[in-house]
Amino acid sequence: MTNAHLQTPHPTRFDWGPTGATRLAPAAHALVIVDVLSFTTSVTVAVEAGTRVYPYPWRDDTATAYAEQHAADLAVGRRQATPDSPWSLSPAALRTAPFTPRLVLPSPNGSAISAAADRNTPVIAASLRNATAVGNWLAAHGYGTPDHPVAVIAAGERWPDGSLRPALEDLLGAGAVIDTLRRQTGGATLSPEATTAATAFRHTEDIKAALTACASGRELIEGGFPEDVTVAAELDASTTVPVLTNGEAFTPAG
Repeated sequence: MTNAHLQTPHPTRFDWGPTGATRLAPAAHALVIVDVLSFTTSVTVAVEAGTRVYPYPWRDDTATAYAEQHAADLAVGRRQATPDSPWSLSPAALRTAPFTPRLVLPSPNGSAISAAADRNTPVIAASLRNATAVGNWLAAHGYGTPDHPVAVIAAGERWPDGSLRPALEDLLGAGAVIDTLRRQTGGATLSPEATTAATAFRHTEDIKAALTACASGRELIEGGFPEDVTVAAELDASTTVPVLTNGEAFTPAG
């Protein structure tokens, strides 16, 4: 892999997964994570309710210790939620769960991408719910310009063998953020990869129908979580911009 893969001639860049984030983050002044049907939609729902969200890369006993260390509640998998532990990676469940001021959200993909940037680089959680707000915030702070390049990372999913599965919902979420930056900059700053993501979003006429019919959406619906797809498809329902503070917790951007 060469420097050509870094998209450095272009201030607004796009790539996939933890590996893409690791490659692009060192040359970026801001990193945007997009994981529409899980991590970043859940982060947005929790942060807009006033919760500090701590990303954590493992779903094991160390997550419990990490939550105790931060005096936080621990989110569990969608199917592991109980009345005593109602917080999970389901954004719909987070809406109805009791308020908690601090929440550890285990997510191998989201946390690995979050960790790709150094502690001084803003890491922003974006989804379809807050895509325009994120794009406007980036533009207002000068990101997506030659002096302050931004990398937008679609998390994607995993095949059974562990390899990356590019996911339509994350392409659309990333494209929605990038499309806002394109409107702000006239499109001159976008890499071809970023342009393609934005174009995919702009030419998808019915976002909810796309999320419902795509592979990841069908998987959730067939698994008994249709409400998560509904929440994820709430285009621009939120103006909250969650930013990872000091590499530790997502809180609302100032």
